[in-house]
Amino acid sequence: MVTTLLVANRGEIARRIFRTARRVGMRTVAMYSDADALLPFVREADAAIRIGPAPAAESYLAIDRVIAAAREAKADLVHPGYGFLAERPEFASAVDAAGMRFVGPPASVLAVLGDKGAAKGIAERVNVAVLPGYRGEDQSDEAFIFAARSIGYPVMIKPVAGGGGIGMQTVREEREIRDALARARRVATAAFGDERLLLERLVERPRHVEVQVLADERGTVVTVGDRDCSAQRRHQKIVEEAPAPTLGDAARERMAAAAIAIAREAGYRNAGTVEFVVDEDGAFYFLEVNARLQVEHPVTEMVFGVDLVEQQLRITQGDPLDVHPKSRGRLHAVEARVYAEDPAAGFLPSTGRLVHVSWPEREGVRVDAGYEEGNVVTRHYDPLLAKVIARGDDRRSALGMLAKALEETEILGVRTNLAFVRTLVQKYEEGTRVDTGLVERILPDLIPESQPAPDEAYAVAAAAVVAGARDPADPWTGTGAWRIGEGSATTIVLREGAREEAVRLLGSGPYAFAGHRVVAVDEAHRWLVDGSRASAAASNGVVWASVGGGTWELETGAREREVEATAGAEVAAPMPGLVIAAQAVADRRVRRGDLLFVVEAMKMELRVEAPTDGKVTRVLASVGQQVERGQRLAEFEADPA
Repeated sequence: MVTTLLVANRGEIARRIFRTARRVGMRTVAMYSDADALLPFVREADAAIRIGPAPAAESYLAIDRVIAAAREAKADLVHPGYGFLAERPEFASAVDAAGMRFVGPPASVLAVLGDKGAAKGIAERVNVAVLPGYRGEDQSDEAFIFAARSIGYPVMIKPVAGGGGIGMQTVREEREIRDALARARRVATAAFGDERLLLERLVERPRHVEVQVLADERGTVVTVGDRDCSAQRRHQKIVEEAPAPTLGDAARERMAAAAIAIAREAGYRNAGTVEFVVDEDGAFYFLEVNARLQVEHPVTEMVFGVDLVEQQLRITQGDPLDVHPKSRGRLHAVEARVYAEDPAAGFLPSTGRLVHVSWPEREGVRVDAGYEEGNVVTRHYDPLLAKVIARGDDRRSALGMLAKALEETEILGVRTNLAFVRTLVQKYEEGTRVDTGLVERILPDLIPESQPAPDEAYAVAAAAVVAGARDPADPWTGTGAWRIGEGSATTIVLREGAREEAVRLLGSGPYAFAGHRVVAVDEAHRWLVDGSRASAAASNGVVWASVGGGTWELETGAREREVEATAGAEVAAPMPGLVIAAQAVADRRVRRGDLLFVVEAMKMELRVEAPTDGKVTRVLASVGQQVERGQRLAEFEADPA
């Protein structure tokens, strides 16, 4: 009888799980929200079931709707992927109660390991070191202040529930701790429904190393290598690699033994990750257990040749582990996460239609992508577009392969972190010592100052507009952004900021502008500018042009006469999201930088501060209100200059 698997997730992880399930002969079922109806994971499943509207709380996080979809699909197995409901014990219990099997640990194990304090207790019982800290029942500010004084600053405050770095706060001085506790409680309550916190000593410049664990129903527990995930920003991983390059053989064996001991003591089943923090002296301390498949699991698969999803499915069906993890020679793998976000704007998530996407295709490179050309990136979910993973005979060759793969990755239509991760990987290649604070320390080097679009960008953008105009079905036709004159001379008006160019192109190509030669290649949106690779695509009055490692967004058409700005300063939402804090009070004076609102969007807390000294004259938004990008949150009267 054919086994039916429903994946209670979306995007790249759903596609990745489906690949293995199809290979082993299972019937695959996707569930999707209205925002995701046209994404590849929906199309690629054998069947797909709508579970609700776009907000995650009404779709991917709604346990009753997910169970109803699984019943409708007649699913035998339910795989949670990562995030959403993956580590929620009540979801695992609901799957079991519905007569299906949950692809993951038992609900009881999820409950224990989901409590970071209880998990640290397990580690202590098997003599694995944990960081000094406080995880008591007394959750008052005073209890945490007393504990921090006893341990000594700096300290880290974390939610007891959840993971993924959500809600973590670094506190370096006592005067910061009350605000940090308030922020952590607010995030913990919103994200996990549990405001409990713990505190632990902060290790300066640590490395984040994790061990991959597999455990079957027969009590067999094995490790499948380790990974270094130290390159992080705001506790979110960016670049991951396997094996961890700084561990010696003896330390690697001790860490693997510690991971196995913790998994056995917890009664662990299925795939999981035991995470450690490693200090500058090489001592390691237990951090937490991620009781699910990790985002970065592909680096382990590429080094060890183990399909971790296949092992998950085997374990869930009661089969013994079929894995003999031996690293194949000196193989090394490195992964970079590609996000729809704008590093130059504080990494704000970016939304829009992907007008051009091209992923690298070369031996030794794997791409786990959730999106294709034409898909729309919305504000409702994590902005991860894809993971680009490269394998080499050693670390140096793997990094070189990844650098080439990232150079070959093309994404137009939203802002991305591509240039950022390319530069970060270059730092790896240069031998920079990586720790969890590296990215924040060298952030200015990773995000160069914004440069105006060069002439080459105008040239390729104009060529892309002309190419689009020749397609009678193209939405650009007749928009008035250009005029086609006699003798096939075409003038394209493009602008960025204060610069406006009337680019005149002759014939059907090759084109020339400002001394630069633009030649079309066979594939759509691909061009050569002065012999170098470039890409450009147009959509809704905007041309995206990528050349020389940079990407620019040019508007079409002549500039309208600009209206002079008013004296009032703007207090507006930086992007669509939910107002989770409102400190603005009408008729109250504020100073520049004072916090007025906090907007939560795509797992980020965005501060909206007073733009200058002045007075809030009217409050327009309140806690719990959904707001759109640019929506005014308050009326503000700036002090005279």
